Amino acid sequence: MTPPPAQRRFLRAPDTLRMAEQLRATGANVRQLIAELREARRRSPAPRTAPGEGELILASWNLHKCVGLDGRFDPHRSIAVIAEFGADIVALQEADRRFGKRIGLLDRKLLEKQTGLVPLPVSDLQEGLGWHGNAILVRPGTRARLRRLDLPGAEPRGAVVADLDLRHGPLRLVAAHFGLLPRCRRRQSTAILAALEERDPLPTVLCGDLNEWHPGEKSSLRMLAPLFGPVAGGPASFPARLPMLPLDRILAWPKPLVTDVEVHDSPLARIASDHLPLTARLHLAAIAETFAERRAAA
Repeated sequence: MTPPPAQRRFLRAPDTLRMAEQLRATGANVRQLIAELREARRRSPAPRTAPGEGELILASWNLHKCVGLDGRFDPHRSIAVIAEFGADIVALQEADRRFGKRIGLLDRKLLEKQTGLVPLPVSDLQEGLGWHGNAILVRPGTRARLRRLDLPGAEPRGAVVADLDLRHGPLRLVAAHFGLLPRCRRRQSTAILAALEERDPLPTVLCGDLNEWHPGEKSSLRMLAPLFGPVAGGPASFPARLPMLPLDRILAWPKPLVTDVEVHDSPLARIASDHLPLTARLHLAAIAETFAERRAAA
């Protein structure tokens, strides 16, 4: 059967060769771009400046149950990454076993020795670290009032609300890990806001793996706007090898409470989990002073 004229023209050798050359050039450009991105990712991040007077460093990390991208279960490596933050407060996700007895995956003594941090008593198990995997690490001696939330959804998810008495003032920290389904994430956002409305206002931070990258009309981030304001793009934290999506978040009320939200992009962090950690600077002293002035005026 003879091809129609248009198809015969398409199959002419010069046209076919030109198309092949264009495809090869496009592939070479894509490979070069990927190589450049990978080379940039091999460079260690610039060191963070030390916190100023009245400031604290906060971090949030889904440590993927201490299983790295190399497939190795290595809690010591996870602790080494946490030590890199130099943080005063750390929210962790997937800090416990997912199935069976929810025991913690990090050695408490080694954690305190290398990071200077200890877990708050969030778990209802002596061997546990978190609630639905959500753990909070603080400096020893930090006083906290804790509330555990079961979040609605098709899979077991939770959040921890910790009212912390810190040296610069009080802070309410919400550590959460949202679900994979959009409709469940919207319900989980609503549940957290409802829980916060039941309490007297405090400077508040919501952090964790919110599993949400889309800021559109049906996004669970829109459900958080009544307290935390519009949530635009954030630093991409997933996947760790070549991050494209801002799944992890650190949100604050009032907004000036938190600045310098960025990924902690170190060689060790790139292999220790499928998520990169986030760090941020808390300007707690200034915000706490403003709250105290408002209460005095009232």
